[in-house]
Amino acid sequence: MSKFKDILNASIKSKDTEEWLDMRFTRPVGLVMALAGKQLGIHPNAITVISIILGVGAAWMFSHTDTTHNIAGVLLLMAANFCDSADGQLARLTGKKTLVGRVLDGFAGDIWFFSIYVAICLRMMWQPVPGTDVYWGPWIWVLALMAGLLCHSPQSSLADYYRQIHLLFLKGKEGSELDTYAGQRDIYDNLPKRGALLAKMFYYNYANYCKSQERRSPSFQKMMAAVKAKYGDVALMPADLRNEFLDGSRPLMKYTNILTFNMRAICLYVTSVLGCPWVYMLIEITVFTVIYVYMHKKHECLCKEITKKIV
Repeated sequence: MSKFKDILNASIKSKDTEEWLDMRFTRPVGLVMALAGKQLGIHPNAITVISIILGVGAAWMFSHTDTTHNIAGVLLLMAANFCDSADGQLARLTGKKTLVGRVLDGFAGDIWFFSIYVAICLRMMWQPVPGTDVYWGPWIWVLALMAGLLCHSPQSSLADYYRQIHLLFLKGKEGSELDTYAGQRDIYDNLPKRGALLAKMFYYNYANYCKSQERRSPSFQKMMAAVKAKYGDVALMPADLRNEFLDGSRPLMKYTNILTFNMRAICLYVTSVLGCPWVYMLIEITVFTVIYVYMHKKHECLCKEITKKIV
């Protein structure tokens, strides 16, 4: 039991950035699966593929209107999330980290929710808008486009960015997965001219993903430029200044947690079982967007204040 706890604690990057539900539930279950997978010789990529299949299966269940199918969808998406936790832990336990694994892991959650949005639209198209005798028709697709592409995607990507920034200041480069557009683009540009198609696809898309994060955080980019110019690296900043940033960033971590998987999943579970999954999309567009705007504004203001003190 003590060894299990040691492995589990080692997988937790920081209590600041970890959700309570993940620490108490998802990660322990994922670790049990990872340890079993190690004993059975299962490759982490196989776990990721299973998570994608389970996520798409959950979407199909959510396309139905009866409670039985929807509860099955809840269970399948929970299982997919356990697999998503297990594959990363299994990769660390076995040292089997591959580019294919990064590609699959990066797209797994996107495939889940893309499938779920499509399923909700197919479910709602021929149902009346509440309080009227008008069917949703193509308008549910418009709602899904706004919720998924304009809200969900930028919210989750910036939330993850802020988590990695926090970990950089807290634990240094070794404890953070913060990447830059310039760094990823450099890898892409140095790939062989011929072949390496998968690597080219990954680094091209990942570089653009990083670019979109950087474009939405101009004050942070200026702060990092000031840090590099004066100190050379975050690790060489004065401790009091680095701690001041962490003190300002730490309260925002609860908002990054809201904008990741668990809260979205809970909203999806409840609204689907109650027969109104369109409400989940409205929550994305309204509640989560308000949280996103507030989080973004506070983080940019924090960066501006630290930049002033640096320069």
